[in-house]
Amino acid sequence: MTRWLTEAVPRGRVAAFRTLVYLFVAADLVVFTPWVRDRVDVPGNLYQPLFIGRVLPLPTPTSAWVSVIFWALLSLALLAATGRAHRLLGWTVFALYFEWMIIAMSYGKVDHDRFALLVALAVLPTAGRARHGDQTRTEAGGWALRVTQISVICTYFLAAWAKFRFGGLDWATGSVLAKAIIRRGTDLADLIAQVPHLLLVAQFGILAFELLSPVVFVLPERWRLATVAFFYSFHLVTIATITISFAPHLVAMTSFLPLEKVRPVVALRRLLARRAARSDLAPEPPAGARTPADTRDGDDTPVPDPAPS
Repeated sequence: MTRWLTEAVPRGRVAAFRTLVYLFVAADLVVFTPWVRDRVDVPGNLYQPLFIGRVLPLPTPTSAWVSVIFWALLSLALLAATGRAHRLLGWTVFALYFEWMIIAMSYGKVDHDRFALLVALAVLPTAGRARHGDQTRTEAGGWALRVTQISVICTYFLAAWAKFRFGGLDWATGSVLAKAIIRRGTDLADLIAQVPHLLLVAQFGILAFELLSPVVFVLPERWRLATVAFFYSFHLVTIATITISFAPHLVAMTSFLPLEKVRPVVALRRLLARRAARSDLAPEPPAGARTPADTRDGDDTPVPDPAPS
């Protein structure tokens, strides 16, 4: 079990995952959860903090407090994405984002798609130094990725457990997806809803998929990657039909992928180098040959060379 939990991975994979996670935190503030800043406009007595917010205890959000968290988290997350000071910046980003989520989820609705991302933020400071493209293997980084993977699968499995806990088999035989389509369905969802019994089959399929999700850990690598691709396709269908985004969860799920092979900066440099090489190797036009600059407005008549002085 210890060998499995600390299975060594390339440091480049840890570096890529770290950059992706911290860049998403910055994007989350301005794209997915900017509405958290509006929470301070509601009366303070509507703030019902989560259990951890009562235990610490954390202050009731104010406009100044939320603004400080927003700007500090935005700047520090961008700095952490560089991989510098990974412990100091990592723990600080985790603490600030954790408070950001407590504020967001203490007004009546708790999103379970944030769980794996929070776990990733909590373990990344322990992953050690890592540089993009480094193939040296690290057990500390492997542990950080493995714990994130476990939290991703727990999100699925515990979602099925919650369905049985609160809805029982009625969740699978009821009208859960039909209600979701009525509330927020797309044109594609309306077409699917017209197929008899398809929504019921989909509900049983969702339960089976969530309950069987832990199987991904015992599959060979090729089949494991194929299963992760299926997970992504499931969320693609979800957002295309009932417009529910699991963006934080999808970012955490990249912990399953060989991210060290994806190096956009290196790929861009190679592309620019190839273009420069092609332009340097382009043959010079022969003497007296016409070039596009030698013609005017489609006239094929060559422009005479100026008379020598």
